Amino acid sequence: MASARREAFDGRVVPGKDRRGDSRGDTSFQEEIRGRLVSDNRPIGVFDSGLGGLTVVKELLRLMPAESIVYLGDTARCPYGVRSDDAIRRFALQDARFLMAMDIKMLIVACNTVSSVALDHIRKDVSEIPVIGVVLPGCKAAVLRTAEKKVGVIGTPATIRTEAYARTIASIDKGIKVYGKACPLFVPLAEEGLADSEITRSAAQYYLYELVDTGMDCLILGCTHYPLLMETIQGVVGNSIEVLDSAFWTAKEAQDILGALNAAADGGRDGLGASTFHVTDMTPNFEKSARRFLGSGITRIEKIDLEDLCGEKQEASR
Repeated sequence: MASARREAFDGRVVPGKDRRGDSRGDTSFQEEIRGRLVSDNRPIGVFDSGLGGLTVVKELLRLMPAESIVYLGDTARCPYGVRSDDAIRRFALQDARFLMAMDIKMLIVACNTVSSVALDHIRKDVSEIPVIGVVLPGCKAAVLRTAEKKVGVIGTPATIRTEAYARTIASIDKGIKVYGKACPLFVPLAEEGLADSEITRSAAQYYLYELVDTGMDCLILGCTHYPLLMETIQGVVGNSIEVLDSAFWTAKEAQDILGALNAAADGGRDGLGASTFHVTDMTPNFEKSARRFLGSGITRIEKIDLEDLCGEKQEASR
């Protein structure tokens, strides 16, 4: 298995497939796929630097229960947000190539840091299938739903620093003001299962009071960990502000694209039962944490070594 995967990495693309340019705008590619498919039972590939991307998987399976998922969490190198842009791009390409070797039909980058820093890099490397990040779907939803033309975004320091959400929203509607706020404590609070705790409510009040004062009417959760804190966040900002879960909107975009391409899986399948999950480090609390993010247990788990599969260990030792 490892040698076959390594061959796929070495070739950069899955053997037997043509490179067709950017999957976002290549209409001839989309028309060809649409014309030859009625359904496609290949899995959807999803990766994140850790387990937060499982919130996207949860929404994918809720909207499309027949779809199977191949998930990769790079838990050994998490978080990506503290890394240099070059390191983030290198890690992201390794993640994408691992999933491409699994013959996936769509790639979802369920990591805001990678979506902000390396999405174009991935799309240049992976041109055979649609590639979706988590930034654009949430931005499109906010643009459609804000009446006051004021949108808040919360995320990790790395995501907020890149201003990816502000730039993306501006590319759609320059008249919308975007207010970003880094919330570094939210990730560890979510991972520790403290969503309903007093400390989380206090942190939310501390981070969000300035955003509420801006007059925003939409707040984007710009981190895939944050849906676990949805109730607490909504309680702090109040019901007059709509909290947008980027995990849901990313899954909805995936559903729309697969439908347009006639590439959805056959109905009646147990997507979760057919899904596989891969991590680069099996932490003692992995299963408990995974259940918290996904809402159900995971049985098919494999620990992998990405650098070994990519052949980078051998190159580094020479």
